[in-house]
Amino acid sequence: MNGERDLVLHKPTVVPEMPSALSNLHNRLRSGICASARHGELRIMVFPTYVDTHGRPRIKKSLTTWDLANAVGLHHLRELTARESVGLAAAFDRPDLPPVDLDDPQHEKPLQHALLFPDTDDETPVIAFVRFRIVPVLRHIGWLSSDDD
Repeated sequence: MNGERDLVLHKPTVVPEMPSALSNLHNRLRSGICASARHGELRIMVFPTYVDTHGRPRIKKSLTTWDLANAVGLHHLRELTARESVGLAAAFDRPDLPPVDLDDPQHEKPLQHALLFPDTDDETPVIAFVRFRIVPVLRHIGWLSSDDD
């Protein structure tokens, strides 16, 4: 009703025993979906997950595009941006920010990235949520190898 949408991982009432990093993931790493500057376009922030020394999933908000590509996987970012009308850009329009270019990822200035997609696209934000938030935790606990897609 208010134009906001969220993707949230919920924890069922009964779950099997699992590593703390995974059990701590539930309902912690929500991703907000909001309108972008262009009509008919939405955005989801690209904040990859990492697991801290206490086994708690955390997010990293500002990264260089090169660091983002290393954290998420350049081929995964390219797969997402190859979808129809989907793009990766700086989350905020400021003149001092370097361009976001997956062909030549910059490694000079950290910034917040956003994935832009059409408001009729219900798949891209879910794929992005899984890729940016859930997969890094599964890799951390060893349930996915770094080679798994």
